[in-house]
Amino acid sequence: MCGICGVRDVKTPPNVDDVRPMVGVLSHRGPDSSGFHVSGDVTLGHARLSIVDVAGGAQPLANEDDTVWVTFNGEIYNYVELTAELSARGHRFRTRSDTEVIVHAWEEWGLSCFARFNGQWAIAIHDQRSRELILSRDPFGIHPLFHATVGSRLRFASEVKALFADSAVPREFDPAGFAELLTFWAPVAPRTVFRGVQQVEPGTCLVYRHGATTPERHRFWYDEFATAASEQHVTIDESAAALRASLIDATRLRFTRSDVPVAAYLSGGIDSTVTAGIIRHHTGADLRTYSLRFADSEFDEGDYQRTVSDALGTDHRDITVTGADIAGVFPEVIRHTETPILRSGPAPMYLLSKLVRGSGRKVVVTGEGSDEMLAGYDIFREAAVRRYAARHPGSPWADRAVDALYPWMQRAPQQAPVFARSFFMRNLDADDPAISHRPRWDTARALTGMLQPAFSGAGDPAADLVGRMPAGSRQWHPLARAQWLEWTTLLPGYVLSSQGDRMLMANSVEGRFPFLDPNVARVAARMPARHKLRGLDEKHVLKRAFADIVPQEVLERPKQPYRAPDASSFFGPDAPGWVSDALAPDSVQAAGVFQPEIVQRLAAKCARTGGRGIGNSDNMRVLAVLSTQLLYNDVIRGHGGTS
Repeated sequence: MCGICGVRDVKTPPNVDDVRPMVGVLSHRGPDSSGFHVSGDVTLGHARLSIVDVAGGAQPLANEDDTVWVTFNGEIYNYVELTAELSARGHRFRTRSDTEVIVHAWEEWGLSCFARFNGQWAIAIHDQRSRELILSRDPFGIHPLFHATVGSRLRFASEVKALFADSAVPREFDPAGFAELLTFWAPVAPRTVFRGVQQVEPGTCLVYRHGATTPERHRFWYDEFATAASEQHVTIDESAAALRASLIDATRLRFTRSDVPVAAYLSGGIDSTVTAGIIRHHTGADLRTYSLRFADSEFDEGDYQRTVSDALGTDHRDITVTGADIAGVFPEVIRHTETPILRSGPAPMYLLSKLVRGSGRKVVVTGEGSDEMLAGYDIFREAAVRRYAARHPGSPWADRAVDALYPWMQRAPQQAPVFARSFFMRNLDADDPAISHRPRWDTARALTGMLQPAFSGAGDPAADLVGRMPAGSRQWHPLARAQWLEWTTLLPGYVLSSQGDRMLMANSVEGRFPFLDPNVARVAARMPARHKLRGLDEKHVLKRAFADIVPQEVLERPKQPYRAPDASSFFGPDAPGWVSDALAPDSVQAAGVFQPEIVQRLAAKCARTGGRGIGNSDNMRVLAVLSTQLLYNDVIRGHGGTS
């Protein structure tokens, strides 16, 4: 993984001095080396983290006659197979790197080359023959790619701070971006929280033709879901076998295609256990694993992590995180997320990647994507109950199903189950294509009551997103629609970005995600919904496919979503000074996003309770305000364009 950037100007050709500050901002993404290429109206920049062909893969890199250039962040895992195919077609290679495959694939296949890549990427190609610039992003948005146009000048980069290295790019928050943030937890591409800054959508490429300042948009990845008719012909054993074969191939590919050692994250759940188990049993390699623990037992999964590590015989290391640790690194975390966040989860992930890098590793395999591909989140189980209740009003089964969803509520106060039923049984419309996500979106939208007038009334993001659902999606199984919504919103915008790429690359660590292999994704998308969610048993097919390598305790454990201490991390006698500064009325007013009076009431409430027992919505409010204030101070008002 690396950092890429560049400038294109059809009137005043850019030079290295226009791009050099951008590369400097991205140095944490690529600390090993940097490079530049100037040609006509385009200058490319690159900050390199050396993973494949350490000696020969320097970038920007060209084809054999220097007519096609690329700057590339990511990995093309099937580069060996593509190199062989392209060599047979007469292409001559000068390196062993996956980067060189890109320029030859572009020469041979043009826009269709991206559909042939098995990997994760943000790519900029300058074709000097046609004088075109092409920006491309992988199907699921693992790697970021931002762009902004001011006048005739286009700037693009792996991070927004690199765009802001040029003072000509305005630094302003975008109310429409905040409307999406306070609905989906993150803006949906192409939108960002910054006015005038867009991101390339996952699974698409932008083509800037010679002389044009507006790009053509081409989609190379299409969502494929089984129809209700075809589902009936596949057995659970067939689905399990197909998933097992594709996931073993995907994991081996991501573990072995590297010229530096690869490690694995181990959460204690089934997803990371499966990927680590595949590495252990199907590569024969010694395996180092890393885990995140919490001093607060409510969030800790250490017992399960140790069970898996012992069963697999890994060289295991972990880090225990406190609320004070979260508050201590939070300003740095927000500097890297480049967006406000509604949960503190990215902060511990930042500390975990720091442990990985500090122990001499810079590549880790993780289980991210499994919950989205195989219906592992509570939101999918909740949606099944909500759909049933919408079709069968007053059914006692729906009440019993809510109790089954959250067995912990049996230990909660008397009103907890009543609250759960009233919350999850609101807005029931069996024909609503977004019935699965309404409770989450409604909860986040409640935060908009804190916004200043200039940031209110920015439209209805939920209605806009539903209107963008693929043609024919109403004929999909309801679970397929819920999955599409999840991997269009939360997966690229939060899980893979704020909690993933940004926290990994903050410490120059590359993450690899076998569950997001395109072949695994196709297998998962086409299998019957009942194989993924069997009754209320999430990821049923995954458990069946890998029962032989997952310890029984992990196989049977209740689902525990990754969570970290939120508001309680920022209040109390040990709270860092930056918290009170960020919440001060003058600071909140200056940022112009939230109403100072409402923020003050929230801060006073948290001060009385130490941030504990304040409820889900108030936790999200605290995180939204603190992260927005930090982002304003660092990027909008401060020096976010410096490294």
